[in-house]
Order: sequence, then structure tokens, then C-alpha cells
Amino acid sequence: MQTNQYRYLFGPVHSRRLGLSLGVDLLDRRRCSFDCVFCEVGATERLTLERREYVPTAAVIAEFLDWLAAGGTADVVTLSGSGEPTLHSGFGEVIDAVHKACSLPVALLTNSTLLWDAEVRAAAARADIVKVSLSAWDDQSLAALNRPVKGLSFARLIEGLHAFRAVYTGSLWVETLLVQGVNDQPGQVSRIAALVSGLHADKVQLNTVVRPPAESIAAAVEGAELEHLAALFTPPAEVIAPHGKDPDGQRRQEAHVAQLAQLKNRREPTGR
Repeated sequence: MQTNQYRYLFGPVHSRRLGLSLGVDLLDRRRCSFDCVFCEVGATERLTLERREYVPTAAVIAEFLDWLAAGGTADVVTLSGSGEPTLHSGFGEVIDAVHKACSLPVALLTNSTLLWDAEVRAAAARADIVKVSLSAWDDQSLAALNRPVKGLSFARLIEGLHAFRAVYTGSLWVETLLVQGVNDQPGQVSRIAALVSGLHADKVQLNTVVRPPAESIAAAVEGAELEHLAALFTPPAEVIAPHGKDPDGQRRQEAHVAQLAQLKNRREPTGR
């Protein structure tokens, strides 16, 4: 079942990582704490760290319940969309509502910028999968790649990631996205890999520019180079960017879907 009639739901779409994913967009416009040069949904319209109810939480939940009642099926419900989902003050309530209504696992895709906030950490910890981003190694590289909102330091971002890892018992995925000429040199990637290692993630994934980016200067890193750079991570990162002939791509996607099925089977329909 498609979601063309809904305002806050999109898809389900076939995800390289998450199988059949029902998207939930919690923002009313392109609001984010980053203005990444590689962003596939375009330039950020409102750069902010302000958390509030940008769209009605009750309306989002009502749409999901309607989709479910109409026979909607997916492998996972994913909080993502047009900006940073943790900016929405009710994103934890949305996670709880999905868990109460069905056994579908919930994935939160976050750029990691608000995890220093205890309320954000508590809400994010209710998701079955949290995919965080870490593609820089200091303030200068963060500025070049992610162009953060004023006042957000790299140290605060790292502090938040470690604080979240300390309390999160679900499946933590870390994504590192490489842009040619910005953060793709072996020495640079080694510095990122060292930081990622300290997070003890369940999955580490290496990505690059796949769809048209916000800035034309954001060019993809070649597949062979990604495979080489993946070895700098411990354990080696999983390259998820599609490239050339990828005989293991189907196997990886099937493994991801199998993991989601296990999460679904562990969850009772009445929630936690």
C-alpha cells in the first residue's frame, strides 16, 4: 500500500539497508542542524537546534494507524525525511505509538547533533535501530562537510554520541559518508575510524554520494576506493553505496531484512 494520500508518511520504499521501509517525516519544511554539501533532499531552509512540535504528533500517529488499518505492510518504520527528526519534540511519542500498535521495528536516522540532550537520548533509546552519522574528525572537517548550525561544536557532537552509546541497548549503526576531496584521504578516514571504534557499534557502514547532492562539488568516491578505505575501520566497515558489480549486495540486503524480521518477532503486538 502506497502513502500518496498521507502528509507525514512516505513510501514504503525499498531501502538498501532496511528492506521495505515506511518513512515518517516529522518536519514541515527543510529544517536541520546541518546543511550538508551532499544532502540528497537539497539545501537546508532553516538551520536550527530548536526542538518543538513542528507538525502535530497526534496527526502523525493518526496517519500511521490509518495506514496500518488499511493493510499497510513494511519491514520497518523509519523516522527520517526532510530534516533531522530529533528536532521534533514528540518523536519519542511516535516511536511508542508504533510499538503499541504493531510489531514493526522502528529505525531512527539521526545526524547525531542532538544526542547531548538527555531528553533526546531518552526518546531515541526507545527505537529498535538508531543509525547515527559520523563523517568528520574535528571542527574544520565538520564545517567543510556538514556546515552545522552556529554554536554546535564537534566536541559536543562526540560527547552526545558517547552519552547515547552508554545508555542505548538497541542496535546502533554508524554511517560514515565520504565525499571526494573533502574527507576521503586515508589519513582522514583513519581519524574517523578511530572515533567510530570508541562507539562499539553493532554495524559500521561506509557510504558516498549516490543521488544528486545539495552542492554540485560533492562528488562520489569510487567503489574500489571505498572498499579499500573500509578496511581502515575495526572491524572493516560495510560498504553500502551501490557500485558496479556487487555480488554481495543482495546477500547484505537479505541479512538486513532477516535482522528486522528477528526484531519484529521479538516484539509483542501490545508493545514493550
